[in-house]
Amino acid sequence: MKLLLSILCLFCFTFAVVPHKLAYQIFDAKGNATTYETLLKEASNADIVLFGELHNNPICHWLQLELAKDLAKEKGKNLLMGAEMFEADNQLVMNEYTQKLINEKQLKDESKMWNNFSTDYKPLVELARQQGLPMIATNIPRRYASIVSKQGIEALDKLPAEARAFIAPTPIKVDLTLPAYASMVKMMSGDAPHGSPQMKPEYFAQAQACKDATMAHFILKYWQAGKSFLHFNGSFHSDNYEGIVWYLKQANPKLKIMTIASIEQPELKTLAKDHLNKANFVLAIPENMTKTY
Repeated sequence: MKLLLSILCLFCFTFAVVPHKLAYQIFDAKGNATTYETLLKEASNADIVLFGELHNNPICHWLQLELAKDLAKEKGKNLLMGAEMFEADNQLVMNEYTQKLINEKQLKDESKMWNNFSTDYKPLVELARQQGLPMIATNIPRRYASIVSKQGIEALDKLPAEARAFIAPTPIKVDLTLPAYASMVKMMSGDAPHGSPQMKPEYFAQAQACKDATMAHFILKYWQAGKSFLHFNGSFHSDNYEGIVWYLKQANPKLKIMTIASIEQPELKTLAKDHLNKANFVLAIPENMTKTY
């Protein structure tokens, strides 16, 4: 009997010391651990939810889909979705697909899709298609952002009216003193290891700003009071309540905006100080998480 008890104790001890491996942990802005249920409740009460992702992180894409499904159950036709990954000049094709007028091959052939569309964004588009929800293509066409990176924000004024229909109204206000843009200018100036002397630093930051401004513009174009807009974008575009958030607030300070930032760190017990107040909710993921590409 004593031998049996000893074996059971050893068995229990062995499993007691095996660490519980978390795939993610959600924190609030102050760094307090919180739950998905709390995040969902806050998202349900927001006008606009900006889900900042790490583009190649599977946990981000899984939780985006879960949040979209849960909001769709609660909001029904009052839910809109949109994404940085779809460019505004592809809106017609996206509409045709979500309205079941064309098939997936036609969607891919007729529009510009990221290489990880099938694994990471197709589930969101399929949800929109199944539920009869709009999927808004919010981003500036990349060819126009490229022009800005080479010639500056004023170059947008030279585009024909047909082209400018896919961009935030010009002139686009750009505040390069905002920390995110300022750090980008510093990096591109060569003060950081990856400086690029071939491109004017301010033009590069302006290109990012015109993306943020355009995403904010199309979010507001389709959002209506009483509806919820769930938007998917790289975390950079909404971290620290800058980027898209700044442009949304410039247009409508009364909006209830909720942000989610995604970060990776070695452990999930606490939120690193660098990530405090980065967003209303911070999705922390182990830095050794497998990637989608």
